[in-house]
Amino acid sequence: MPRRDVTVVAIDGPAGSGKSSVATQVARRLGFGYLDTGAAYRALAWHALDHGIDTSDSTAVLDVSGDFDYTISLDPDDNRVRVGDVDVTAAIREPRVTDAVSGIARVPAVRQTLTALFRSLVSESDRPGVVVEGRDITTVVAPDAPVRILLTADPAVRAARRSSELVDQDASVVAAALHRRDASDSSVVDFLTAAPGVTVVDSTDLDFTQTVDAVLDVVRTALSTQTGAHHGR
Repeated sequence: MPRRDVTVVAIDGPAGSGKSSVATQVARRLGFGYLDTGAAYRALAWHALDHGIDTSDSTAVLDVSGDFDYTISLDPDDNRVRVGDVDVTAAIREPRVTDAVSGIARVPAVRQTLTALFRSLVSESDRPGVVVEGRDITTVVAPDAPVRILLTADPAVRAARRSSELVDQDASVVAAALHRRDASDSSVVDFLTAAPGVTVVDSTDLDFTQTVDAVLDVVRTALSTQTGAHHGR
C-alpha cells in the first residue's frame, strides 16, 4: 500500500464518465500527482499488439507481460506514457488498442501485477498526494484511501460526451462501443456500483467545472475530518 504520508484520492467510474479529465484537473487544483491506471492497461495492450499477440489469448497475454517495461509521468500537466524507449501517449488511444484493452484486463495475474505497480508509483511520488483513477481503485488498488469516489453519469450522457471527443466516429457506433466496453469490463470488476464508504458523484446534470468542484468538495470534506489535513485550500 502507498506510504502513509501520500494522500490518495481514489476515483472509479465507467467509460465516458469524464473521470480522466476531471481527475487531472482535481490533481492540478490540489497540487497532487495524477495516475491514469487505464493507461497502463492500454500500454500493455499496445505492447501485446506490437508483438503480434492475440489479446483474447490469456496465456499469450501473460507471457508478453513478462517483458513489459512501462513508465508513466504522474505530472497532471505532462502525462507521458512510455513502453521501453517508445512514447506511446498518443498510440494507446487508437481504436485498435481500445478494442484490445478488455482482453488484457480480464487476466487476473496481469491485474495483480499492475495493481502492485500502481501502488509502487504512488508510494514513490514526491507530491503530497496522488489522484488515482480507473475501474477498481476504490475497491482493490487503494481500498483504504481516505477519499474514495465513484464518478458516474447517465449512459446516454456518457455516450454523447465520448462522441464529442471522437468527432470522426458516428455517435451510434461510439455508444455501442461504450456499452460493449462497460459490459466486458464489468464482468471483471464492478465499477458501476459504489462499494461501502464510496461517495457517488453523478455528473449527468453537471458541466465539467461543476463536476470538478463537486469532486473537490468530497475531497475537502473527507480530508477535513483528518487531523492536520490542510490539502486543497
